Amino acid sequence: MAEAYILINCELGSEDNVIKELKAIPGVAEVKGVFGVYDIIARVNAGNDEDLKKAVAKIRSHQGIKSSLTMMVIEGQGS
Repeated sequence: MAEAYILINCELGSEDNVIKELKAIPGVAEVKGVFGVYDIIARVNAGNDEDLKKAVAKIRSHQGIKSSLTMMVIEGQGS
């Protein structure tokens, strides 16, 4: 299984709408609003790296998102 965390900056005032729309994307396991440098954090799960990349690309292309930082999880590390 492939997993990633995405830190997201979005247009001012669009946070609630972006969170709602991200939750509808297949593979998005969790989405939360956060305080700090980023506005939203999302956790994405997929069966393989290719499906994960597709889900991340869909998130990054969302019109309300200004920028993002994707961190792919290293499977097996720390287990």
